[in-house]
Amino acid sequence: MLRIAVPNKGSLSETAAEMLLEAGYAGRRDPRALTVADPRNDVEFFYLRPRDIATYVGSGALDVGITGRDLLLDSGSSAVEIASLDFGESTFRFAAATGRFTELSELSGVRVATSYPGLVGEFLASHGVKAVLVSLDGAVESAVKLGVADAVADVVSTGSTLRAQGLEIFGPVILESTAVLISANAGLPGISTLQRRLQGVLVARQYVLVDYDVPLTLLEAATAITPGIESPTISPLHDPEWVAVRAMVPRSETNHIMDDLYELGARAILVTSILAARL
Repeated sequence: MLRIAVPNKGSLSETAAEMLLEAGYAGRRDPRALTVADPRNDVEFFYLRPRDIATYVGSGALDVGITGRDLLLDSGSSAVEIASLDFGESTFRFAAATGRFTELSELSGVRVATSYPGLVGEFLASHGVKAVLVSLDGAVESAVKLGVADAVADVVSTGSTLRAQGLEIFGPVILESTAVLISANAGLPGISTLQRRLQGVLVARQYVLVDYDVPLTLLEAATAITPGIESPTISPLHDPEWVAVRAMVPRSETNHIMDDLYELGARAILVTSILAARL
């Protein structure tokens, strides 16, 4: 039975649970449950703190897990990323009092507060910078104002929280993080099925099916607009001068594609959501 670690709380938890449900796996009904067995799919889920998942998976106690790339790298675990899951995006940057630092090299010998000492320490070392890391569990942006550190390394979205503390971003991006699937042994039975199912969920979220009728004389131009994944499906209609076309298109481009098809001369343009996919 494949043992899968799932975040029990935090920004990754809800989306991870939704993806697993959409992939056909059992979910937990009681939010306090620590484990859920899914014998039909020959898996068992373990709900853990996101920061601990890489440690459990790297040790071999669990076979595979969903966590953040940042947490994986910070943990020093022997687990490796086997797939990106395209949610929970975050960016890590350095920040300090306005005008204090402009270059990464200026952090040598100064205090840098972070909740990710492993990740930040490795990044600084790779650039030949020896800073004094101050490990905090949260509220890192307050460290400079409270005199605990000279700079911080933290997750940045808009930067408004940092600016509110009188800080400005400087230096290179430390990491672009996202949710990832991790394992210390990607060849274990069941992992490829899990990965394929989750990839199917991602495809279903990113694409839709578009169906339309188009004059045969415009078919080449129409399929240039909707080339599909491999190739669009073309079906004859009762009127020999028209054909029906079906293709997968990016969900984000749906309305632009419908506009282009209509202007070309296509009609009966319909869009359908995809519930699951295997490509």
